[in-house]
Amino acid sequence: MTQAIASMRDGHAFQARQFWRKALHLLDRDTAIAKVAFELGPKGFDDIWVEYAHGRGYNDQDGRPLLRQHIQCKWHVNAGEYGHAQLIDPDFINASSTSLLQRAKAAQLKFAPDGVGVRFTLLSNWRLTVADPLSKTINQRDGAVRVDRLFDGSTSRSALGKLRATWCEHLELDETGLRMLASSLAFATDASTLLDLRDEIDRLLQFRGMRRVPPHEDTCWYDDLTYQWLAQGRIEFDAEEFRAVCSQQGLFEQPPTAHFSLGVKSFEHPVDHLEDRCSEVLDLVRYFDERPIRSDDDWTTALFPQMKAFLVDGARRHGPIHLILDAHATLAFAAGSVLNIKSGLNVQLEQRVLNRLVWHADDTPSNPTWPTWTFAHQASSADGDDLAVAVSLTHDVTPAVLANIKGMSGIRTLLLASPTTRPGNKVVASGRHAFELAEALALEINRIKRPGKTVHLFVAAPNAFSFFLGQRQPSLGRIKLYEYDFEGLNGGGYRASLSLPISARVQGDEAR
Repeated sequence: MTQAIASMRDGHAFQARQFWRKALHLLDRDTAIAKVAFELGPKGFDDIWVEYAHGRGYNDQDGRPLLRQHIQCKWHVNAGEYGHAQLIDPDFINASSTSLLQRAKAAQLKFAPDGVGVRFTLLSNWRLTVADPLSKTINQRDGAVRVDRLFDGSTSRSALGKLRATWCEHLELDETGLRMLASSLAFATDASTLLDLRDEIDRLLQFRGMRRVPPHEDTCWYDDLTYQWLAQGRIEFDAEEFRAVCSQQGLFEQPPTAHFSLGVKSFEHPVDHLEDRCSEVLDLVRYFDERPIRSDDDWTTALFPQMKAFLVDGARRHGPIHLILDAHATLAFAAGSVLNIKSGLNVQLEQRVLNRLVWHADDTPSNPTWPTWTFAHQASSADGDDLAVAVSLTHDVTPAVLANIKGMSGIRTLLLASPTTRPGNKVVASGRHAFELAEALALEINRIKRPGKTVHLFVAAPNAFSFFLGQRQPSLGRIKLYEYDFEGLNGGGYRASLSLPISARVQGDEAR
């Protein structure tokens, strides 16, 4: 019984912290969020409700801005998985007769009869089973169901065909009705621990000058406050109402930290949408089909010019900026090349490691115990003078890079750059560490590369590192970047992306 009570309280904390994650953005000057509600909405999707300002919600899979999102939180004590069968099983949501999908159907018919503008999201710390056919239909940008993949033309005997038939029978829908429902569904995973979520809320509070919960205290009073408001019937807030209720509780202790947030995204985070919390967002998602780019030419003719104009304009108008890059490594490097060392800008970078961190070049004192570089050089081909560089900070890219350059001409030397420890997600300790690693690698590249020749760059690293390395692009000269085909949709391995600097002729063509 004691464990059951503890588990229930933890589940309530998970829901409350997801509420604060959204609601605190109501205090931002340029937020896209118009309203946030708690325990309000259609049955089965009533844990959290978010309404966006008209035209400012993040776009759905068809490029249409969302107006509202209804979120159902489901937290479990232990890690686990679920599949399409659990979604039609009432036991999965501890119900006696009605499944999650039946509740989703009722909500969709009432709130989104045409399937447009509203999203019903299951947010859980459990993941969809990879082997389940439903997982193949999920858009990795935002967790939404891709209707084109669900209805992919497969026969009734296929795994997807059986899924469609099972759901249609359970919901008493034909395929047209199932298409409508599926277009409004999303399945998001947040595997953050409760402590990770508490740390994230703490940073949001800090930026807004609000009372913070000391790390040594076991109780997070913000969790309890949410349910106190619920008991009082205060469950729906716009910006003015939320500021007033926070002020009434004495939550504001000092002026908010002034910062201007710019977001660049080439993929959608399934839980944390940049539109919720950035002053301005450059949305490049439409140029990609999941991770692969739709057209290789777009790196040069569309993505870089748009990002350059966006960053330069933001920096010119606002000076110091808080930059969030939910984007490919190529774009992180390219952003650094735009806001390079000579710009003199103070750029704070949000880095997702296991949770969100804010990194900048002077965020921590330098530490001699941090991992440094191990450099190795390999001869590649005698018919060229270019240099290939394999950067293995988060994982070892050496085998993939060797396979890629084997068929390439023009590369004379391969530089293998690995940390003195094993690669991993925690190798880079801070913004200062990333800055120092970028500086040391740039020095080594310049030491061995031949003047006027191209550096072919393959990077597995935090985006903050790629940004800091990109800031050194003017001194590195000609750079050709590569992206890894993680999904194997284009044969696997690396694929050339962007070459920098872009010639004046090409930029002139873009301007025209």
